[in-house]
Amino acid sequence: MSARERLVESARELLWERGYVGTSPKTIQQRAEAGQGSMYHHFAGKEELARAAIDRTAEEMRAAIEAQLSGPGAAVERIAGYLRRERDVLRGCPVGRLTQDPDVIGTPALREPVEETFAWLRARLAAVVQEGVERGELEPSVDPASTAAALVATLQGGYVLARAAGAPEPFDQAIAGILALLNARTVS
Repeated sequence: MSARERLVESARELLWERGYVGTSPKTIQQRAEAGQGSMYHHFAGKEELARAAIDRTAEEMRAAIEAQLSGPGAAVERIAGYLRRERDVLRGCPVGRLTQDPDVIGTPALREPVEETFAWLRARLAAVVQEGVERGELEPSVDPASTAAALVATLQGGYVLARAAGAPEPFDQAIAGILALLNARTVS
């Protein structure tokens, strides 16, 4: 792996663990086993490196979600598969956690990929819900956009509840609850 790749991967890990404020260029360099000259050869500074790391995390997250949601099965089954997939609940969402960081939210270049990722996720989930409505799997009154927003809010809120409790059960309960509500709107 090149020094640039090691820097990006180290920044990704550290952003998830510590956030932007808690991640210093020196810590990134140490984890990447790369010198200061190497970092500044590839990136203008911490912000540019963080943007590359956030972009990479968002791309990987989208690819994994797309694979899950575009698979076979009914709309609700695919959504349930995505919501119940294996994840490190207590670490939280690597993109969602960035919304808690004032420097990320206050820096347009860093906020942009976070905002785009959530907009993409809501749109992708809305499309799956719309498929379910069109196929007669879900009641015609189900609104795809608001349902998708509720799914994303529940997922992200579930992470917050689990982290606050130090246990995955609140996340599991949140997911079970939103899926019960969605299942109640399926057509028998």
